[in-house]
Amino acid sequence: MEALRHVIFDSAFGRGEQFGAIWRGWPADGAPLHYIAVAATLPPAAALALDGSQGDILRAAWPLALPGMHRLALDGERVTLDLLVGELDDWLPQVAARVNAFVLPQPIAAMRNLARLAAPGATLRVHAPQEGDLKALRSAGFVWENEAAADGWLQALYASRKPQAPRPPRPRREAIVIGAGVAGAAACERLAARGWQVTLVERHGGPAQEASGNHAGIFMPLLSKDDNIPTRLTRAAYLYALRHWQRLGGVSAGGQRAVKGAQCGVLQLARDAEHAALQREVVEHWNYPPEFVRWLDAAAAGSLLGSATPHGAWLFEQSGWAYPTSACKSMLAACGERLRHVFHSEALTLHRVADLWQVRGVSGELLAEAPNVILANGGGARHLAQSAPLPLYTMRGQVTHLAADAFPPLPLVVCREAYMTPAVDGIVCVGATYDGDEERALRDTSQRENLQRAAQILGAERLAPYHLEQVPLQGRVGFRCMAPDRLPLVGQLPDYGAEYRMERLRDVPRHAGLYGLLGYASRGLIWAPLAAELLACQLEDEPLPLEAPLVEALDPARFFLKARRKE
Repeated sequence: MEALRHVIFDSAFGRGEQFGAIWRGWPADGAPLHYIAVAATLPPAAALALDGSQGDILRAAWPLALPGMHRLALDGERVTLDLLVGELDDWLPQVAARVNAFVLPQPIAAMRNLARLAAPGATLRVHAPQEGDLKALRSAGFVWENEAAADGWLQALYASRKPQAPRPPRPRREAIVIGAGVAGAAACERLAARGWQVTLVERHGGPAQEASGNHAGIFMPLLSKDDNIPTRLTRAAYLYALRHWQRLGGVSAGGQRAVKGAQCGVLQLARDAEHAALQREVVEHWNYPPEFVRWLDAAAAGSLLGSATPHGAWLFEQSGWAYPTSACKSMLAACGERLRHVFHSEALTLHRVADLWQVRGVSGELLAEAPNVILANGGGARHLAQSAPLPLYTMRGQVTHLAADAFPPLPLVVCREAYMTPAVDGIVCVGATYDGDEERALRDTSQRENLQRAAQILGAERLAPYHLEQVPLQGRVGFRCMAPDRLPLVGQLPDYGAEYRMERLRDVPRHAGLYGLLGYASRGLIWAPLAAELLACQLEDEPLPLEAPLVEALDPARFFLKARRKE
């Protein structure tokens, strides 16, 4: 079994001096290195203090200067760098990790808070500590034999009698994933990358046959004035997805790379004058890098759109469209021999027998068994007894397909009441509706709704020569799986049948070995990689790729706990 990760926490990344020195000296046959570093602001890539191939690798992966946690997988994932952008005092309570070594380039005010993160026997290096700093270290449970060396560095050891709770037993690295859309494919890839054996159960004959089978999905972030939890989560997922696709082999419109798609840009038009003022205020307030988002006034937006528009827009230059099926196939291909497929088989029942879950099909036949099961089957989770109580629902979405010569050419994705793509393999996608019914057949009313919204955006005059009222009924219907708060469900599923007093999420009783990756709504393309990484880290007891409050916002037990509190 692969060695546990060695986790290092650096309180001040600077230009990466400490990280570069440790990475250079890390043994090739050693445990995977996981380096967590706080940076008040990110330095430009050109300013990093790393040379040679390591400097090239890090600069190529360097993120935009945006707030939040940025996880970079380096050197074939042998090295993981988590960059925590912001103030140290804000970050310390939000980090979820067991730290083996601390690097403090200068003393910090919150020395005592390190004890929460310290694994038994953790080491600590601090530069130029003063008497007050030493007293705080002793209070936190650190001891040392020698004074600081001539270079000013003090070496200490965490020896508290009250260390973190014992590490849970290492899991048996076998799992069943139910559902072969983007959620399930990402789960397979992230687990296989860690050495797991995975069985994928899918009722269709191949991957991406349901909501993940659309001709073109849109990937873009979400913005808000207060940078709320949905905004922070969506930004983290969007940025992680872009990096993940690059690791898989990149994005190209012609399909030559791992993900078929294009970072052609997304133009999100303002709904009205008030919304336009808010768009501009958000960009100016947060001072986002222009590569992430720019505000365009009405003239600039209209010039890019090719039609006059009364208000401005956000331009997301690195966003665009992708063919979800290509992402699914690339993630599954990356699993290699660690993945077994069970297609044409619908999982109808789950039974826990001893320490194994048994997944059985329509006739009661055994499809697979393993100690862990991950539900990534969207609305299908509503029909399994263990997940049926989750407050999931589906929304029908009909996308209209138009021949490229039957619609004005667009240089980028445009969205407001609807979205419109450039032509993808000769087809323009316009949509999608939000309907509360479950009709799978295409219908004229939904197509008219899509085309009316397109006319509202582009203007009836620009669309008049194309006679859209005469185009045939063509498109696709999919069903988005959603939760009441529009956020995904990621993690171990609650046991609704258990009678137990609970005040916090950690008190909620759970189904042993049963997990969910559900409720991705309209953002499955970007949610899938980060959610799968989060779940894999939870299973392996690795540092989490999100701050603790964001992880709690995705916990599948959040609705159960809220209901019990009301009772």
